[in-house]
Amino acid sequence: MKIRSTIFLLFLASAFLPAQVKITQEADKVNVEIDGKPFTTFYLHEGEAMKPYLYPLRTASGKVITRHFPMEKVDGEPADHPHQRGLWFGHEDVNGSDFWNNETSYTTRSKRAWIKVDKIDEVKSGKTGKIAATMTWSALDGTKLVRENREMRFSGDSKLRVIDLDITLTALTNVKFGDAKDGVLGIRLARSLQEDSADKGKADTGPHTGTMVNAEGATKEKGVWGKLSDWVDYSGDVDGEKVGVAIFDNPANSTRSIWHSRGYGLFAANPFGRTAFDKSLSDGSKSVDEGKSIHYAYRIVIHEGDAKDAGIAKMWDAYVKK
Repeated sequence: MKIRSTIFLLFLASAFLPAQVKITQEADKVNVEIDGKPFTTFYLHEGEAMKPYLYPLRTASGKVITRHFPMEKVDGEPADHPHQRGLWFGHEDVNGSDFWNNETSYTTRSKRAWIKVDKIDEVKSGKTGKIAATMTWSALDGTKLVRENREMRFSGDSKLRVIDLDITLTALTNVKFGDAKDGVLGIRLARSLQEDSADKGKADTGPHTGTMVNAEGATKEKGVWGKLSDWVDYSGDVDGEKVGVAIFDNPANSTRSIWHSRGYGLFAANPFGRTAFDKSLSDGSKSVDEGKSIHYAYRIVIHEGDAKDAGIAKMWDAYVKK
């Protein structure tokens, strides 16, 4: 009996051991595996995309929580907002240039702009995997506005997948990040994670099971969108499994985020939007002098169950105590 108990305790402990992360660099992408299973790929440039992105994002069990379009066409998926690819980082208004609504096919969008990866600085495998990259944000005419230094750290266990983003934006000229709605850290979620109230297109005939909740306990788009909060979680059913994803807004960020989280599956944290969401708030634009920097860090937690099942509030407490 004692031997059985010992074996059970060892098994239980092993279930929560850190997973091994393997990072593999190719010419135009960097692949991330966790415990021998694909997790995501960092695309430096692909198709009509004018910014790099991570796609897809998977749970520990392998469920894909991000929309496939436009990288892949899947029957029943909505085909709106093609610029919303996997997980990305950009902003609608930097000196008037748009780094969010930026696909090369947007021929009518004269303000669309490029975020290009200059180089991959480091890839590292282990209990925590790491991709470090240097990028340049440039206007359509080639004017360089911002240098981005990004670190992406990947970890997990038998139940969780975690991405830690650490981003420094350095002004290459005097720049202004405008108070605008579309920004900055975005994830486009799988169709089934959309809220019940989301509009369904002709091709979208499946169920919408998603629910948002923030750190204050407010729920659905009505309670979350346009509000400040330490974290927001978005959960629902994917292929018969209850799963979710949370974004933590690090309290040390240069400015805290308002949540641009929509029932149709957009999940975004925006540190520059204020009056774009609520006219009663003060201006949220951020001016940065040439050579100066601003810094942002976020944690993305992909989990089983909903926010309560996963213990997101406790994870937040542990995150801010680090």
